[in-house]
This record gives sequence, structure tokens and C-alpha cells, in this order.
Amino acid sequence: MLEVYFGNMLEEVIGEKGLSLSQIEGIREKVLSAHKQIEERKWKELAFLDLGSQKTTEIKKIARNIRETSEHFVILGIGGSAIGPRAILESLSPLHNYRGKPKIHIFDNIDPRTIATMLEVIDPAKTTVNVVTKSGNTAETIATFMLLWDKIEKAVGSDVVNRFILTTNPEKGIIRSLIKEYNIKNLEIPTTIVGRYSVLTTGLLLAEVAGISSDELLRGAYEITEKCKSGELWENPAYIFSSLLYLMSTEEGRNINVIMPYADGLKAFSDWFCQLWAESLGKLGFGITPYPSVGTTDQHSQLQLWMEGPEDKVVIFIKIKDYGRDIMIPMVLSDKEGFNCLAGRSLNELMSTALQSTEHSLSNASKPNVTIAIPILDAYHVGQLFQFFEIATAFLGFLFGVNPFNQPWVETGKNNLYGALGKPGFQTRNEQIEKMLKDSVCWKI
Repeated sequence: MLEVYFGNMLEEVIGEKGLSLSQIEGIREKVLSAHKQIEERKWKELAFLDLGSQKTTEIKKIARNIRETSEHFVILGIGGSAIGPRAILESLSPLHNYRGKPKIHIFDNIDPRTIATMLEVIDPAKTTVNVVTKSGNTAETIATFMLLWDKIEKAVGSDVVNRFILTTNPEKGIIRSLIKEYNIKNLEIPTTIVGRYSVLTTGLLLAEVAGISSDELLRGAYEITEKCKSGELWENPAYIFSSLLYLMSTEEGRNINVIMPYADGLKAFSDWFCQLWAESLGKLGFGITPYPSVGTTDQHSQLQLWMEGPEDKVVIFIKIKDYGRDIMIPMVLSDKEGFNCLAGRSLNELMSTALQSTEHSLSNASKPNVTIAIPILDAYHVGQLFQFFEIATAFLGFLFGVNPFNQPWVETGKNNLYGALGKPGFQTRNEQIEKMLKDSVCWKI
């Protein structure tokens, strides 16, 4: 089970830059108010709490067909539609395309060099594409979908419809209209599930295609949800985690959260966390800036800033107690100074020691940090990590007094793009953009 070690956030452990018990107890009313919103489901978007109870029969059936018929599986999405699935793949099936089939490719941008290369690499007659868009209208995803539809249709003709799975909301959008017209296989993202909270819907097909148990991901999510139901601050790991970060932000001015998993496979998870944190909390002048990092790599690139830079950060470590595999460092050159302290040790031990040394350095210098620990990096515990951070995000939003589920400026950006492209109904947006460009001042060299 996931554990939270928060001693290094407290005054009695790291000194005056830590939080006092009176500070923590002082927000009990806010905590109870936030808990009430969750307990009573005041927001329909809290439906993500129920995702651990999903049935996966249809997803497994589709995945089995993809594994049997395809050499390439392509996911097209942007934001939560792609970042979450990538986090699942990289954490649970590292270097998948060197070892597994079908090869899995995730595209979340429209960089023409990347897309052109992808179109050259895949065999369109042996490719299945999963188009993921919660709104059903995302311009970048639709554009890459059109490119792949064209390429695959030229290769397989009318069978093109069997080469796509469309994952979208059940009610609207141009993708939904295609599903009806062509009878294309599809999976639904419930209307109450916000895109950045949707990894345990949009990521399940990829998991099964890659040989990762979707049931174990969901079991982990379900059990951490049960663990986080208590309204008592000190008994709820998500609540105490969020409350400490809230106080560090509002009372200590620490508005940057560095997330630092000690596992290469969780680097994409850090990116997922950054979207969740930024898009959910950055509103009405509030918010905490997320910063992705990975251990041990960034001990050698960022630690200097954390130690001697501005006092505006909290470091969130993710610790893996057992990596599932280990390698012993051989006894070669063990008679030489500098080599002898490494010879005979394991890489698992070295990673654990590196985390402890960074944690010790920060704590000794009164730099607040908190550690999320899981026993092993497997589907069950990755499911726990996803659900834990989603619960913590929603709760922290309620502490700040913001809506952790909307994204008004993201939607504005989407609408402005359609306005610039001349889409009917968005002409006003286009006129506003043209005026902005006309009024801009720039130097041309």
C-alpha cells in the first residue's frame, strides 16, 4: 500500500522553515469543508472516484484483437488523452517497442517532422489507431486522425473503419458523428470525467495491448480511494499531503512543487502530475507551479538550485522500495580507491541510498520535502499513485477555494485556434486574433 512520509515538512523535524502543529490544526475547518464536498459529491466530476469499479470485458476484447492483427498500435491525443497512457506504458512496460508487440506509438503534438516520420515508419495495413479526444473536437487530434485515415484507407480500402477505435464522450463532437455514420468501434469517456482525471479510462486499452493488467490498475485505484475516505486529517494520506502543501503555499510562500520519482519509468508520470496540478489549481490568483524531475539524474542538475536558490519550493519524492529487478555491481577494480565503495553493492541499494542522501541534504538545510513510497513498481501500485494524486488535487483545489475540474483558458485557446482556422461559429474569435496581431509591435531582423 502507498505510504506518505511527511515528517520533513514539520517544524519539529527541520526547524523553523517547517510547519507547526498549530498551523496544521488551524485549518481544520477548511479541511472539513473540503471533505464534505467530496463525501457528499457536491461536484459531478468527482465521479473519477468510482473508476476503480469499472468492468473491463470490452476493453480486453478489443485489445486481444489488436494484438492478433496489428504490428503497430498508434494513440492520437493531447493533454490527458496522451500523457496518462504514456505514463502507464513507460512505468510498467519500459522500452516496450524493443521487446513487445505490437509496437506502441503515442503522438500528442502536430510537429510535422514527427508526424511525417511516423507516417513513414508504420505499415498502414498492419496498424490500429486509437483516437482519444474527450470533447470529440480537438483540432490537433482531428488533424492527425485525418492524416492516418487517409494513409490507411489507401492501403486497405473500406476496411479502414476496422483499423480505428475512437475514444470520446458519449454525446457530442465530430468524432461521435463519425462513429454513428461508419459504425466504428468506440470506447466512451464518461461526460463526468474531466480529461486530466481520465487516465483510468483512456489508458486501459493501451495497458491491455501492452500486456499490463487493467484490472490491477483499477484494483489499486479502488483500494486507495477506500483508504482516503476518512474525514479525519491525520488518518487520510491524501488530505494530510494536500494540507501541508496548501500551508506551505499560503503561509510560507512555497509555490513550486518539484516532483522527483526515483525511477526512470516514472518520468512520464511526472509530466502527467504537472498537467494535473497546473490545470486544476492555477485559477483566481491561486496555484502551485509543478516542476518535473527524476532521481538520481536531477541530483546532478537541480539540487544546487533547491539548496541555495529561492525559498519557494517543496520537493515531493516518490520512492520505490523494490524495483522488481536488481543488478549487482561486480568486484572489478575493487582494490582501487573510489571503486571499492561501489563494488559488490546493488543498483537497487544505490538508488535507495541516493534518495536518502538527497532527502538528508534538503532536511539538514531546512528545505521542506515529503516522500510518497510504494513497495514495488507494478500495475496495482501505479493505479494507487494515479488515484492518490487525483484525490489530493481535488482536495487541494477545495482548500484554495477554486474549481479543480474546469480549465477555462484551455478552452479559450482551443476556441481561438478554431477561430484562426475560420471554423463556422468562431468568426468573432478570428476577428479578435487578427486585431491582436495587427496591434502587436515586433522587430524584424
